[in-house]
Amino acid sequence: MSITTQDKRTKHIEVLEQFCPPGTASLVYDWIVYYRIRFRISKSRNSRFGDYQSPNRGGVHKISVNHDLNQFAFLITFCHEVAHLVQWEKHRDNVAPHGGEWKHEFRILLLNFIGKDVFPRDVEMALDKYILNPKASSCADHELYRTLKKYDVNPVTHLEELPLGSLFSIGTGKLFKKGAKQRTRFLCQCLDDKRMYYVSGIAEVKVVTQALFAD
Repeated sequence: MSITTQDKRTKHIEVLEQFCPPGTASLVYDWIVYYRIRFRISKSRNSRFGDYQSPNRGGVHKISVNHDLNQFAFLITFCHEVAHLVQWEKHRDNVAPHGGEWKHEFRILLLNFIGKDVFPRDVEMALDKYILNPKASSCADHELYRTLKKYDVNPVTHLEELPLGSLFSIGTGKLFKKGAKQRTRFLCQCLDDKRMYYVSGIAEVKVVTQALFAD
């Protein structure tokens, strides 16, 4: 029995529904088809939530989004990357990657979901502020980032939540002691090399207890 176009659409939407907020997967799928995107749900990447690659020598648009994002972060990241695609189709490489043209396209895409009961109230309020001047990454907007992280299945601890003097480790495995706040970063001492480092307040950290250093 052959698979019809409708069957294929239904199957793909069912997959997307596992990652997107309820009621949004069909529009996400329609954009993938309309823009002929080679879409991939990627493994976790610490350096980025998603990625866009423009066509090369007659190729196709490629977009990937990390599989472990919560449903709201997944949708926002997908819109972020599609905005790059739309900008590329209109301007090619003649404008800045996250300049005014990209911000304009990103706002338009997000407005398909804002005010439609897609996002929780706190996420929508953070988005309302964010889309006035979107940054290159949602991580760069601390309010939006904090709000989105509240909806992760496995919540994480951020450096700004720890008391002064707390011991913690980050992705590198090095051990740090939390110091005083300097604007949005904390001046922390690395106990491995005794050097001082500025660490973002929203850095995801693992708390280390004093007991680990007991004799």
